[in-house]
Amino acid sequence: MAQPDPDALLKSGTQRHAAGDLPGAVAQYRAALQARPGDPNALNLLGVAARQQGDVALALRFADAAVRARPESAVFLANFGATLAEAGQLPAAVKFLQAALRRAPRDAVAWRNLGQALAAQGDAAGAVEPLTRAIALAPRAAEPRLALAHARREAGDAEGARQAATEALARAGRDAGMAAQARFLLAALGAGEAPDRAPAAYVRGLFDQYAGRFDADLEGNLGYRTPSLLAAALAAAGVTPARALRVLDLGCGTGLSGLVLAPFAARMEGVDLSPRMLALAEARGLYAALHAADLLAFLPPQAGGWDLVAAVDVLNYLGDLGPALQQIAVALVPGGIAAFSIETGDVAPFALGEGMRYRHAPAHVAALAAAAGFSVLIQQDAVLREEKGVPVAGTLFVLRR
Repeated sequence: MAQPDPDALLKSGTQRHAAGDLPGAVAQYRAALQARPGDPNALNLLGVAARQQGDVALALRFADAAVRARPESAVFLANFGATLAEAGQLPAAVKFLQAALRRAPRDAVAWRNLGQALAAQGDAAGAVEPLTRAIALAPRAAEPRLALAHARREAGDAEGARQAATEALARAGRDAGMAAQARFLLAALGAGEAPDRAPAAYVRGLFDQYAGRFDADLEGNLGYRTPSLLAAALAAAGVTPARALRVLDLGCGTGLSGLVLAPFAARMEGVDLSPRMLALAEARGLYAALHAADLLAFLPPQAGGWDLVAAVDVLNYLGDLGPALQQIAVALVPGGIAAFSIETGDVAPFALGEGMRYRHAPAHVAALAAAAGFSVLIQQDAVLREEKGVPVAGTLFVLRR
């Protein structure tokens, strides 16, 4: 019997990968690895596929093995660096991306990934140069220009950010998601009208990239306290933490909110746009089920299914809260409880800040809640966290349907 040809399997796998058949590609890569154990190309491609499937831990193992097998490969180094960045291991990501670029200085994607890793590490000014190089190497691409716009915004260069975002929009072409993200950034910079919500692709991408360092950053660097504050507000409203309620955690993220909601829940489910955040939430073992979905799409079929619906630091990615509050009301049983936080603003109905989150006027939110059939049990000012050393003012709401 003829032995399988590893090179033919790899070629078949890359063809399936390019055609969008990721499971088929993975099967071919694994077959190639079985036929030729330790094959660095198979390891690298399995790492790429695992990262695209949202399994960053597996992607790291494959990418690391590929680099160990062929440490001089610019392609393998670049893939490992990108994977490390998605895992939140930013200093190591920068190191490997720089090593890749020393060997392949015309790799536009690696320059872009390096710039984004530096920006995520807090060095927005340092991100500008590699992102500018990425643009020079791929002048027709919108993505590095949008990344440059974000870096310039974070570095305090609003005019440079507006220019880069405008150029990204001009190059977005038929990519509606990229165009929507560029318009959203321009609106946050005061160069356009704010939409009713943040683009789903922006929110998903933001938190997919943030997942690996989310908990440490919020709890260690930003003094994040919204979940515990909202749990205290629930108790103050007379909601007993007796593990008796059906709880829906909207925008559950990594499950930080679930830690404080679990004492209220007989059964708890979570919803989030980011598959990578959900993978970390699943590891906590708190949720009976987790759903990768937009909350406005998930809620309508849930009529009367929940005793408590919570949204911790989630509604600040929505401008018009009317539809969300109406859908939350429908999802609750009569007498059910909604608990959520907003970032406090003084413009009604809402304003989009430079931080690319919406701020809401509490009185307007209370009016929307009343229109949706809620009574207000708790409306409480709070400091949600810090941002660049400045307290973020918020308002906690506990409502009864």
